[in-house]
This record gives sequence, C-alpha cells and structure tokens, in this order.
Amino acid sequence: MTADEMWSRFCAQTGLDPRTPHEAWAFCGGGPFADELAALVLDGVKTATASPLIAYETEGELLPEVGGYSVILYDDGSAAGVIRDTRVSLVPFGEVSAEHAFKEGEGTRTLAEWREIHRRAFTPDYQAAGQPFDENGICVLEEFELLYPRG
Repeated sequence: MTADEMWSRFCAQTGLDPRTPHEAWAFCGGGPFADELAALVLDGVKTATASPLIAYETEGELLPEVGGYSVILYDDGSAAGVIRDTRVSLVPFGEVSAEHAFKEGEGTRTLAEWREIHRRAFTPDYQAAGQPFDENGICVLEEFELLYPRG
C-alpha cells in the first residue's frame, strides 16, 4: 500500500479531511533499519524518535509540531502506519533523558546505547553541514502515537 492509499483509508475511517497536512517518511531516511524501526512502532514498542536539528537546517525542512501527522514508510516506500506527534522538544544531545531513550524502543533501550547509536546516526548530518559531531548539538525529540496500523 502506498502512503497516499494509507492516508486516504485512514481519513475515510476517521472522518479526517484528506487535505489535512501530513508527511510521509522512513526512519533513518530509509535503509536497513527503516523496516526494523517501523515494526517497533507497529508493535507498540517505539513511541518516540530523535533527529539532529542540524539536519532540518541543512535540508531547509520545517520542524515537526504537536498534532502533526505522518505516514511511516518501510524501506521499499510502502506504508507501515499513521502516527501523530504528541510531544516535540528541542534538547541538547547530552541532555536527552533515559526515559526518551527507552521510548525509542531500540536495542536494550538504555541511554548509553541510545547515545552510541545516535552519535553514529547523527554524524553524517553534521558532516553534510561541514561540522564535526557536537555533543551539545540540539536534538529534535518527537513522541507519537500510532493511529492506524497497516492491515
């Protein structure tokens, strides 16, 4: 199912206007972890995500907002589910909480592992901006709820 098809079905079932703004994206920008992370969302394990602010600035993208909808994609571009942001915050990398790390649902769900994984994941965004990774760099933290699983 495509993102547009899933969005249409979701809107038809919920009565939401299909013209409501929404995004369609894959975790990690696609690639080997996109499917794994989408599955964690569908299983109810992953209820949060993080991105480096520098990536939004480099790409000229708007920051997510509370109440914003997204269609989560698998690596092949097919739709996995619809989520809505319930909380968005800007936090320095070194101040991300253990609670947030747990909500991201990856690996052992510890803050130490979260920092290791995200340091590696965020470094290319800093490199693209011509900067080294910054432990004090701002992270865009999102918490979300799954509204419509693929079925």
